[in-house]
Amino acid sequence: MAEKRMFTKKITDSDAFIEMSSAAQALYFHLNQSADDDGFNNQIQMAMFRSHASVDDLKVLMLKNFIIRFESGVIVIKHWRMHNTLRKDRYNPTNFQEELALLNIKDNGSYSLSCDDGCQVVAERLPQVSIGKVSIVEDSIDKSSIDKAKKDKQQKHKYGAYQHVLLTDNEMQKLLDDLGKEMYSKCITFLDEYIEMKGYKAKNHNLAIRKWVVDAVNEREQRNQRVNIPTKQEDPFSMLQRMKQEGVFDE
Repeated sequence: MAEKRMFTKKITDSDAFIEMSSAAQALYFHLNQSADDDGFNNQIQMAMFRSHASVDDLKVLMLKNFIIRFESGVIVIKHWRMHNTLRKDRYNPTNFQEELALLNIKDNGSYSLSCDDGCQVVAERLPQVSIGKVSIVEDSIDKSSIDKAKKDKQQKHKYGAYQHVLLTDNEMQKLLDDLGKEMYSKCITFLDEYIEMKGYKAKNHNLAIRKWVVDAVNEREQRNQRVNIPTKQEDPFSMLQRMKQEGVFDE
């Protein structure tokens, strides 16, 4: 596997990339750095640890189509072949051949799960090398796998310490955009703990957060601020003088 990785400014200088958090950007670079020569990576936790990124940052990369995730847990960098081109004598084919067979490659070099106009099966664009007695050849695309990949965006994922809050990737990203990271995190924690303690049930947690959880979080914070208003510390001499004035005891 090659030791050097490159990046095209067409991706890293794009508005979609720049508007992501610094942690999500760092995670993207680390995923690229540790990917194999076809852009596949199964060391997700290590990349998250090195970049100090969270699961939410990983989901943002998926939602914005900077990475493609497979059912096996492996990811591939969508724009890998826009970033990197390797000579045949330095290229080592990926071990994730099943995932590779599900991909297509567009004329601009980006990977795709669905074959739109201007894309070819990945095997047609790869350096032709042998893996033992088996060569990389064009594989048929499994339609059911592609359909499943499309449905993944509508699949609900678990959030919170108790994993009670269920949101799709789109719902999660929209809440982040609308509420901001701090309020989003507070709402997830509030609803997650509320469900754990009260057994609250709702068909749509996204709607619950928007309808009442935000208000509940704001109300709790306002109540805590009223309770925790700092009072001026009274020194002992002033306290004694006040108590005499109030007739607490006779001189």
